[in-house]
Amino acid sequence: MDEVVHLDYQKPSDDPTETSEEANMEQTYSPLITIDRASGTPLYEQIAVPIEAAILSGELPAGAMIEDEVSMANRLDVARPTARRALQELAAKGLVTRRRGVGTRVTPPHVHRPMKLSSLNEDLSEAGFQPSTKVLHYQVRPATPEEATELELAPDDAVLSISRIRYADDHPLALLTNVMPLDVAPTWQELGTVGLYQCLHDRGVEIASATQDVGARGASADESGILGDQPGTPLLTMHRVSRTSDGRPVELGNHIYRPSLYSFKFSLFSA
Repeated sequence: MDEVVHLDYQKPSDDPTETSEEANMEQTYSPLITIDRASGTPLYEQIAVPIEAAILSGELPAGAMIEDEVSMANRLDVARPTARRALQELAAKGLVTRRRGVGTRVTPPHVHRPMKLSSLNEDLSEAGFQPSTKVLHYQVRPATPEEATELELAPDDAVLSISRIRYADDHPLALLTNVMPLDVAPTWQELGTVGLYQCLHDRGVEIASATQDVGARGASADESGILGDQPGTPLLTMHRVSRTSDGRPVELGNHIYRPSLYSFKFSLFSA
């Protein structure tokens, strides 16, 4: 016999006397779940599927808090590992983000980035997101031997090294690290306002081509702290060298992205 449990998503109260703890409880989402213990479908899947449907339909908005695994297990009368597995399945699909001490929240819509020569800032705007940037590091220093080779500079030539967090609708999406020759370097203030390629364009520098390597690895403790994930969480990586139309390399980029929010889109053709 099916068991039906129905608890709705509660919007925040307008009561100004409500405490922050009470407000957080009011925002917890406990979805409609139908448990069929005679079914061959695993219980974790019976839990995960309705939550996924609510997210994809827009019923459950980005940023909404989902009840924790202990509450879910008690409410649905299932083992805690079953509830945990259901939430892990959603996290693996990039639908929710789980953080120890914070809880499980619905992620914003996924950013599918086409493989074209464009800035992330532009791609986010075109996809309907509100991009913003925080500059973490801005330093003039000598180029390393590897940087000098890729940028075709003399050994120990000065370069600008910068690191930025790129946000999509206030959600940390990527950690961007770039190195470039000083004669094309933008200011700290410019980098916090517009994308790097726009800064270069404003200086009369047009990017015409680039070589790019895409990979994956686990997040370090520092990276996970910045991006809001757990250490070891998979990250997409990108190494890029961008050139002007005359072939001069003017930008070296090493970027990491949260795959729960971001992916690359390829178009393939037969020969």
